[in-house]
Amino acid sequence: MSVNEIQKHLLAMPHAFLIIQKAQEALEKEKELRQHFYEVIEENKKMEFINGEIIFQSPVKRRHNDATGNIYKMMDFFVVEHNLGWVGIEKVLISLSRNDYEPDVCFWKKDKAKHFTDDQMQFPAPDLVVEVLYKSTAHTDRTTKFEDYQAHEIKEYWIVDPSAQVIEQYVLHSKRYELIFKGKNGSITSTAIKNFTLPVAAIFDKKLTNQALASFSN
Repeated sequence: MSVNEIQKHLLAMPHAFLIIQKAQEALEKEKELRQHFYEVIEENKKMEFINGEIIFQSPVKRRHNDATGNIYKMMDFFVVEHNLGWVGIEKVLISLSRNDYEPDVCFWKKDKAKHFTDDQMQFPAPDLVVEVLYKSTAHTDRTTKFEDYQAHEIKEYWIVDPSAQVIEQYVLHSKRYELIFKGKNGSITSTAIKNFTLPVAAIFDKKLTNQALASFSN
């Protein structure tokens, strides 16, 4: 349901004011907890603030780690080579209007990234986000994060399943995510990163990752 649809539905209720009042009170308490989150967050722990809760992430399996690292290597190399912006990995905290996430990989175009500082710890909505699925996070990646990234108009969202070796590519059209690619074969071309194309298999195979990196230099 879109923001406009929710607003229309809410305003049709005779007790809308009471609902909004209670929601505002809850959000004020949530602000206090979010401030506490900023005070206790640690560099060596993966922590997120989602819908009023501090979420600690479990250690990842090797296939998750490898898929994340391979995507980062290819994306970062290409972006640096062509001076397109900045790529962050895992512990980079993005702060949206209500929640704080640490995506597996994310990209900002140069017009945003040029304002970042070396000591910066919080970042605005990226232009592309990659989430690599893990058993404990898959539901959130496909629901809460999906909706939040969409609402904040993050242009492109990749969901990577390292077990099935499948990637899904969602692109924003008319403020809604549209699935434009899903598969384990062929190549995926980013819409947020100009001219960036990589073989899907290279995400899950380090030798193919290295071959892709070599092709970026040619």
